[in-house]
Amino acid sequence: MFGLTFEKLLIIGVIAVFLLGPERLPHYAAQLGRLVRSLRDMANGAKDRMKEEMGPDFEDVDWRKLDPRQYDPRRIIREALSDVDPFAEPAAPVVARAGVNENSAYLQRKRKRELLGAGEAAPFDSEAT
Repeated sequence: MFGLTFEKLLIIGVIAVFLLGPERLPHYAAQLGRLVRSLRDMANGAKDRMKEEMGPDFEDVDWRKLDPRQYDPRRIIREALSDVDPFAEPAAPVVARAGVNENSAYLQRKRKRELLGAGEAAPFDSEAT
């Protein structure tokens, strides 16, 4: 949670003990306990209210599917754009081959070289820069 490890929390606790001192520490510890208790009560109240409003359908919901940590935007987009059933077995990969462009500059140069004789020099433009 927020990148806080046990060691960091322990260091923060030790610093708090030194800053607050033994006189004020019990008071602040009690306040922290009340805060945690009230947060827990709010979470339980929200859960109870949701159960109450959803009725018997609450037990049928798979809450793991709604966990935002499981979402991968690339997978979601891929599934939305494909017409394939995401639960079907994957088919063998298909490799698409590009067609040959007969008018490409490479093939035109190759044809011109083939037309030259064995001792004939390639065309040269003396005005080219």
